[in-house]
Amino acid sequence: MTSVWDFVLGQDRAVQHLRRAVQQPVHAYLFVGPEGCGSAEAARAFAGVLLSNSDDSSDRINDMAWRGTHPDIHEVKREGASILKDQAEEVIKIASTTPTEGARKVIIMHEVNLMQPAAIVRLLKTLEEPPTGVFFIMLAEQVDDSLVTIASRCISIHFGPLENSVISSILQNEGVAADVADAAARSSHGSLTRGRLLANDKQLAHRRDFFANIPRRIDGTGATVAAIVEQILGLIDDSTEPLTQRHEQEAADIEKTLVLMGVKRGGKKQLEDKHKREIRRHRTDELRAGLTEIAGVYRDELVRNAHLLHPDAYTTAISRLHEAMRRLGLNVNEAILLRDLIWSLPSPAADAALQFVLAENAE
Repeated sequence: MTSVWDFVLGQDRAVQHLRRAVQQPVHAYLFVGPEGCGSAEAARAFAGVLLSNSDDSSDRINDMAWRGTHPDIHEVKREGASILKDQAEEVIKIASTTPTEGARKVIIMHEVNLMQPAAIVRLLKTLEEPPTGVFFIMLAEQVDDSLVTIASRCISIHFGPLENSVISSILQNEGVAADVADAAARSSHGSLTRGRLLANDKQLAHRRDFFANIPRRIDGTGATVAAIVEQILGLIDDSTEPLTQRHEQEAADIEKTLVLMGVKRGGKKQLEDKHKREIRRHRTDELRAGLTEIAGVYRDELVRNAHLLHPDAYTTAISRLHEAMRRLGLNVNEAILLRDLIWSLPSPAADAALQFVLAENAE
């Protein structure tokens, strides 16, 4: 028998916790780990076992849970840059309805670290005291101050970044050449999702390299900061082109449908609003991914260089980058946010030069 847990790769410790938890489950869990680490796969596996009382992957319920088609397992994903109060209201409605097949229902909420405060407040009572048989699985990349109230009502399960070898092996099994898989894994920062994108999207790899090189370009001048911000926004604009083309095709298709039905109006405004949300989400995700690349540079420098003159500047930079990622969900002005952020970041190249001069003088 193949277990559903066999498909959650590289997260043995988290899987051990979940195997024990399913024997006497509580009403809410918070899976904490970086995007692409396997927490989403673990959530579907856990949800299936909660309903089937078996970890046999061939079980009908587990198979449907894994494919996201079981009627009593509901996955909630943000529609725009963040989860809004309206989506929280919808979750409450889902929780209040009777399960379709059995006595249990599971609600999986993705990226709850991007939930707006009003949505959190609205959801708290249901999360704390859900109807009998309703289980929540909340997924978050990290737990910041805004998530403390959510975390206090859940059992937390922690997931770490995936090892490069795990990501490379998965990519090769999916048909990616070994050298490409290895290179993608090294730049993935422990995310299988990012590794897959890097392995198949040359433009994406270029964007990631651009962001990773930003700390090395910082020289303390406003002109450099302005140039970097302009280039970032240009890259993000270019990245939306495939999505824009898909939107244009969708709009054309719905226009044809309306003409055939003899209807002058209907659904076009909703489609336009949906497209705006998707563009906003895409831009936000691209910027967050880019800022994650920059944070990775400072994190790697802290690990690699034990003789940094001002390591606190690097830890502060990482905190500022994560705060900027959070603020991107608040519909802020991208250019202003990026300008202020990059202006505040330290320069590893300048630090290395100063360290060299000080070492020479000491001799």
